[in-house]
Amino acid sequence: MRHIFIYAAAAMAFAACGDKNEFDASGTFEATEITVSAESTGRILRFDVEEGMPVKAGAEVGVIDSLQLHLQREQLKAQQAALLKSRPDVQKQASSLREQIAKQKTELQRVNNMLRDGAATQKQADDINAQIRILESQLSATLSTLGNSTATINENAAALDAQIAILDDCIAKCRIASSVSGTVLVKYTEAGETAAAGKPLFKVADLDNIYLRAYFTSDQLSRLKLGNKVKVTADFGGGERFDYEGRIAWIASESEFTPKTIQTKDSRANLVYAVKIAVKNDGRLKIGLYGEVSL
Repeated sequence: MRHIFIYAAAAMAFAACGDKNEFDASGTFEATEITVSAESTGRILRFDVEEGMPVKAGAEVGVIDSLQLHLQREQLKAQQAALLKSRPDVQKQASSLREQIAKQKTELQRVNNMLRDGAATQKQADDINAQIRILESQLSATLSTLGNSTATINENAAALDAQIAILDDCIAKCRIASSVSGTVLVKYTEAGETAAAGKPLFKVADLDNIYLRAYFTSDQLSRLKLGNKVKVTADFGGGERFDYEGRIAWIASESEFTPKTIQTKDSRANLVYAVKIAVKNDGRLKIGLYGEVSL
């Protein structure tokens, strides 16, 4: 009878040890998910995206029809070329007046020579000087008018340049590309469908760098610091568990109520702090997988 009691006590002690939590907190694995949306409106001509496939940041995976944008760009380029051809030739239009001024100055020099010999009058010299001033005034006015006209044309051409740049940007946005490198999680559309600006096309996440969102009680916070290394255990079910090295990457500044699906070391805790623990994925970790943390 005494032996039976000893065995029963030992069994109870072993069961108690087995029930004891060997981890400090638990949570689920997550990744930073990015939803890639269309930046232009039009029919999707090509969309080479499948769920589970890897994509690289900036790599083209599809194209939205941009024919109308290209035609508008060609129209603006033709308008700009015609506008620039209409710019006045300032030197050619002013050359006639410059030639007249030069001719009058030569005549003035001849009259001044004759005036010293008494073969001409002062009035002749004064008349030529007056004519030179008139021609110079006309030249100045002509240069000002032609300069203003050229400046206006240049400004209009610059405005067309800006419109062409806008179209170039719109055409570039018809190219579908992921903004980050990662794995496609969800595909929302197919080639042949019509895309609209802001419409989600696919969701991608960087599964190489995954993190565990775990919850800790307030009395555990003193043991948590950014950058600290911790042990993360991923539970794949069926007794299959793997340990990983984790690094505390973020600690919530405000507490929240314990999620129903989360266990903490102190099951009586109501308020906990969310903590992100970065883990290098070896290919086995998946989003939503259960994990435990040991400090």
